[in-house]
Amino acid sequence: MTPEEQKKSVVIHSGGGADAVYGIGMIGAWVYYLKRATTNQERALGLAKGLAWPAFLVYALLVFLEEK
Repeated sequence: MTPEEQKKSVVIHSGGGADAVYGIGMIGAWVYYLKRATTNQERALGLAKGLAWPAFLVYALLVFLEEK
């Protein structure tokens, strides 16, 4: 065996807790938006907003912090 073949790279995978938080948040956002939708267009928009809920959260947080 050559020295290059003897070297092995070690890959460390850490937990996926953020994925669970995002998933639960996405389901909650869908419930929130779909409950208030009255037309099919609003329902489709609610599904899209549910996927992008972190952007809305960060935007609202920045607006809140700017007011202080």
